[in-house]
Amino acid sequence: MTETLSAFLDQCRAIVGADYVLDLDADKAAFLTDQRGRYTGRALAVLRPATVAEVAALVRVCAQWRVPIVPQGGNTGLVLGSVPDAEGGAVVLSLARMNAVRQVDAVNRTMTVDAGCILQHAQEAAAAQGCLFPLSLAAEGTCTIGGNLATNAGGTAVLRYGNTRDLCLGLEVVTPQGEIWNGLRGLRKDNTGYDLRDLFIGAEGTLGVITGAVLKLYPQPKAAITALAALPSPVHALRLLNLMQDHCGASLTGFELMSQYCLALVAREFPQLPQPFKTPHAQYVLLELSSSESEAHAVGLLERAIGAALDGNVIDDAVVATSMAQSTGLWQLREHIPLAQAKAGKNIKHDISLPVSRIADFIAATGPKLEAAFPGCQLVCFGHLGDGNLHYNVAPPDGVSNDEFLHKQDEVNRVVYDSVEVFGGSISAEHGIGVLKRDELVHHKSAVELNMMRAIKGALDPLGIMNPGKIL
Repeated sequence: MTETLSAFLDQCRAIVGADYVLDLDADKAAFLTDQRGRYTGRALAVLRPATVAEVAALVRVCAQWRVPIVPQGGNTGLVLGSVPDAEGGAVVLSLARMNAVRQVDAVNRTMTVDAGCILQHAQEAAAAQGCLFPLSLAAEGTCTIGGNLATNAGGTAVLRYGNTRDLCLGLEVVTPQGEIWNGLRGLRKDNTGYDLRDLFIGAEGTLGVITGAVLKLYPQPKAAITALAALPSPVHALRLLNLMQDHCGASLTGFELMSQYCLALVAREFPQLPQPFKTPHAQYVLLELSSSESEAHAVGLLERAIGAALDGNVIDDAVVATSMAQSTGLWQLREHIPLAQAKAGKNIKHDISLPVSRIADFIAATGPKLEAAFPGCQLVCFGHLGDGNLHYNVAPPDGVSNDEFLHKQDEVNRVVYDSVEVFGGSISAEHGIGVLKRDELVHHKSAVELNMMRAIKGALDPLGIMNPGKIL
């Protein structure tokens, strides 16, 4: 260890204690590999503060020594945004110890939490006060609020409640200079200049370290009901979406599209899960309604809407959950698609968004292009149709190894992302940019946009120490 590094780490130990400055390889290992296990970086140390004051002090020391900082929450991100690079010159700043729910204000319908608070714990704290925090993700048992905000995570309830950005009223942030901005105001209206909160949400830790947040809460619904509809095509899925919105309005809280290949993959890898239909259908929609009135109200809404969809030949069949266990079983089909993909092998993933009205056209146009370029490739297409977000993943053809196919990732991306561009979409809906999509960004952002982003980065982080190499 050089004298310079030793002096830097000694200052960090003086702030958080020796037990919370991890510099041995065995201790750092758990913080250096991304969630999918595809990439492992290196770091000088992992710093684990317990308070915002400790975060600020650590950032000031890092700025003094020009040491780059990689903020990390639950490390469940999918674009390599929360792991360090291979050079080993950065520190990982883990917020896992800052995991408290600071306050629940049931009257104001707000909750103030530390950035390291696990999403599921935030949900449970809200529920204990008779409220709902509606953000829901597959990783909710391990992802943290700070990471959700840093990536502007989406999830299954965006159709009704919006992205994480829409669920946040205020932030507490440590700037790259080690100053603390306390913006923890639970206000729905605050027109006092630039909205600094929105600068940091979705910035993936490149502008500062989110350490706390004020989140919106909602009344707990009196009832929720789930159904799975079978349809002949994505066009019919869009018709069903319009029909459900016309009949149910804001009661429609979830609307998930899944192809037959997705459910066949789940059935193969998880045969213990129930299969609701005896015969396969081309597409499926998992939908959920919630009611602030009663279960009878929710059931009535759904029955009328499903009846209209059957009468209008919009859907072929439908299964309605009549118990919590059945509802959980239907949601497990959706939630096990990524797990089934992982068990089946590696694939090339795309988290894209499109105008809802263009999704069927995108699917119809892009599949044949991929088949022509990569004969036999398998399309694992599913996602949050209600808000225009598709997880459009491409698996290798039978007989082609995972590694061989992954070597074609840039070529596959080009086909998919060029098609996204044609249909007016975005190459990242809810996963962020990180490192994985950084080089793609220059193809899909105008020079004006990129210059404004670089200007903001340069103004707030002139030393370039905050999560360098991510996004820009």
